Amino acid sequence: MDLGINGKTAVITGADSGIGKATAKILAQEGANLVLTDKDEDSLNKAMNELKKHTKIFNNVHGHTADITDNKAVKALADTVLEHHGGAHIVVNSAGARGAAGDFLSLTDQDWEETIAVDLMGAVRIARAFVPQMLDNGWGRMVMVASENAFQPYVDESPYNACKAAIINLSKCLSRSYSEEQILFNCVSPAFIKTPMTDAMMKELAQEKDMSQKEAAAWFAEHKRPHIEMERRGRPEEVAAVIAFLCSERASFVNGSNYRVDGGSVASAFG
Repeated sequence: MDLGINGKTAVITGADSGIGKATAKILAQEGANLVLTDKDEDSLNKAMNELKKHTKIFNNVHGHTADITDNKAVKALADTVLEHHGGAHIVVNSAGARGAAGDFLSLTDQDWEETIAVDLMGAVRIARAFVPQMLDNGWGRMVMVASENAFQPYVDESPYNACKAAIINLSKCLSRSYSEEQILFNCVSPAFIKTPMTDAMMKELAQEKDMSQKEAAAWFAEHKRPHIEMERRGRPEEVAAVIAFLCSERASFVNGSNYRVDGGSVASAFG
């Protein structure tokens, strides 16, 4: 399917790994001009070199380090995109962190604030920086990566749960603000995807239970995510395929929606 985004500029945060990197591969193959960003320069360069193997238009793939918790860094990223690429048409906000986890009463203000700074305010900063460019270009798609936790919160991840629910609400709010200008906002909500974040969780669980990480992932799926009918972790490219569609001209009547890519993990039919 031709997504109709050849030549459009796409900015992807959290692009050095996982869902962000998988999304970059698809958009590059569709001819988009990519600006990949993450806070770690070495991992970002590694991701860009990997992308070079998947596309013949590597000259249209650019990197720019930025920490989305730093408003000045986000503004500098936006200024670079505007100066060198004429502004963004597509933005995928994939950057995020699990943040502090544990019993609710054990979590401090700092625990909450650090999670909010990445998972909620990071999305706010990215939207604030790039919506004006989309308005100037007269066309835009913004996709925010939320989570199943927004609908089915887990008791030991209350800051993350709250932030991901807030992202979906933010996206809905923005979808009502700029639709007349053809700027469309949507979310995807993955569950238990094989990313560095869940790898770290499985490593911790494996140590706790004295088992391999593969065994830990199987135990976690059975005991903590029992509604995943596939009985496995999802793959980043499975989420990226949905994101890429939402970034496309083909999604021209999809606005303010959230797409769960969770293998059935959310038990409710209407969550």
